[in-house]
Amino acid sequence: MKIPQCRFELLSFSGLVPAAIALFLNGMIYSCDTAENREHAENSDAWLKPYAENPHYWEYQRKPVLLLGATDDDNLFQMNGLEEHLDLLRQVGGNYIRNTMSSRDSGNVWPFYQQVDGLYDLDRWGDEYWTRFESLLKLCHERDIIVQIEVWDRFDFSRSMGIDGAWDVNPFNPVNTITYTLEETGLVEEYPSHPASDLQPFFHTVPGMANYDPKLDLVRKYQEKFVDKMLSYTLDFGNVLYCMNNETSTPVEWGNYWIDFIRAKAHEKGKEIAITDMYDSFYKVNECEKCLDMIAKPEYYTFLDISQINSRNFGQAHWDTLQVIMQKRNQYAPRPVNHTKIYGGGNYGFGSGSNEDGVERFGRNLLGGSASVRHHRPPHGNGLNDKAIGIIEATRKVEERVRFWDVEPAMELLSDREENEAYLAAKQGEGYILYFPKGGSVKLDLSAYSERFSAAWVSVATGEWGEEYAVEGGDFRDVTTPDDSGWYLVISE
Repeated sequence: MKIPQCRFELLSFSGLVPAAIALFLNGMIYSCDTAENREHAENSDAWLKPYAENPHYWEYQRKPVLLLGATDDDNLFQMNGLEEHLDLLRQVGGNYIRNTMSSRDSGNVWPFYQQVDGLYDLDRWGDEYWTRFESLLKLCHERDIIVQIEVWDRFDFSRSMGIDGAWDVNPFNPVNTITYTLEETGLVEEYPSHPASDLQPFFHTVPGMANYDPKLDLVRKYQEKFVDKMLSYTLDFGNVLYCMNNETSTPVEWGNYWIDFIRAKAHEKGKEIAITDMYDSFYKVNECEKCLDMIAKPEYYTFLDISQINSRNFGQAHWDTLQVIMQKRNQYAPRPVNHTKIYGGGNYGFGSGSNEDGVERFGRNLLGGSASVRHHRPPHGNGLNDKAIGIIEATRKVEERVRFWDVEPAMELLSDREENEAYLAAKQGEGYILYFPKGGSVKLDLSAYSERFSAAWVSVATGEWGEEYAVEGGDFRDVTTPDDSGWYLVISE
């Protein structure tokens, strides 16, 4: 039997008299790390939610929090060495992971029971899958790590293993299950096209969708069964965000069905959750009608995940795209903007860019007002490599002096600036954060404030403090980086 971890906090006299006496003199705060106490805490107002004083950011355990992440996998609950990986993430300042409910990588297990003949029974659960998932939730809860779940990853339901797909081995494929047949469902054995083509009826099981067929009701029955099972774990934890899809190009009716389904189940349990979807076309937001519709519905999509701006967009164009989205968001009720995927690695044709591009996007997203940032897994992103660790550690050092939720983009205060040279967020007269993706030299307008400020460089490459010095207000001040390796400059009162 596991003995609960209990904490005794003795009040004022506890350091002066024996503990037994202090208990009587002063009273005692006593808490044990039991399942009942954890559940009680998680049923309180300590759940993750938009920060009351600035709802563009998150708060957790009643405190504002900036979400920083980087992991070497996306379906992290299936990862070998999970606990050590989470410990490293926490050690370097990370507190945010992405978890797709996916099973397409080597060594992964599926959520349904597999018979000795290799076929799956969708009326029975695969215990190992759910044991791994529950373990992830517990480990993250213990470490105050936020879990952003993606319920459906379209690559699990198209193409074949080995070409970034898994339909040929997926239990929902009728050829792999004893539960239903191709004829009963209207599904076919192969969907070889890229899932962006949206030819998979699995994502059209909702009545009223253009490609819906009544036969798909049978498939939806087991989709609902799967989501119900997932919620039987997640709704006990307050550190979970819900995103319906990975970069979907399917019509909104699909994702909205699951938003309504999950929200209703949460309300049945008296839970308030944060929930959204992720559209593939956010990188060209002005051409994406459903992206604009999502931005305009803050009560329905309670946060935004705009990860797809972190491919195809580079340098200044990346910043400009982010600011267009932020400006549109600011026309409505405030809510957080997340980036559960920041591409940057492999220079793939879809626009992933280099590992250095990933670091730059991470920094620009932060200065641009984003509530969460996370490096995508290798080879499409940095994962938890040295580059990711450097900028996470550097960001946490910046936070020691100026909090990101206390500042906002203030590019008008910079002059003599070249494209993509430097970015600025500020609360004028109190705190300034500059980010230089490489090296550079700009002028910072401090003319409205006569006092002296404290300034300190932080290396994005190493996460270490650099030179500290005083900056006089009252004029435009030259700011020049120590070298071209990437830097923060944090200026405070």
